[in-house]
Amino acid sequence: MDLEILRIASDNNNNKYIQNHTHHSKLKNPLCGDEMQINLIIDEERIIDFGYQGKCCVYCQASASLLSKISINKKKSKINELCDDAKSFFDGNSDIIKKKWKLMQKLFKSKNKARKECILLPFKTVQKIVSD
Repeated sequence: MDLEILRIASDNNNNKYIQNHTHHSKLKNPLCGDEMQINLIIDEERIIDFGYQGKCCVYCQASASLLSKISINKKKSKINELCDDAKSFFDGNSDIIKKKWKLMQKLFKSKNKARKECILLPFKTVQKIVSD
């Protein structure tokens, strides 16, 4: 296990349920059973608060933690773009993360490609909200 992944996953400031959320999404990974629930407060197309909860592995937790940090105070369209870029990374465009999303480089590494579905679950969950 990569200690960096454990460190990222343990930063759980946004691992919370937002009572007065304006948007909500929940997905389950059919391959492994991981579940991710995301609650957002969005005002004028900007994410004001981001809360996530999950019954999931450490890779999924680390992914949700980084995604929550990046998302707060960003426009929905920018986070939708990040979700597309995350998928693109696993489709072979490994430079996209290096160029645009420096914080995500800690998680998006070639050695973690076997955990693709775990890492992408939070992105798929939030994209259900921000893609409309």
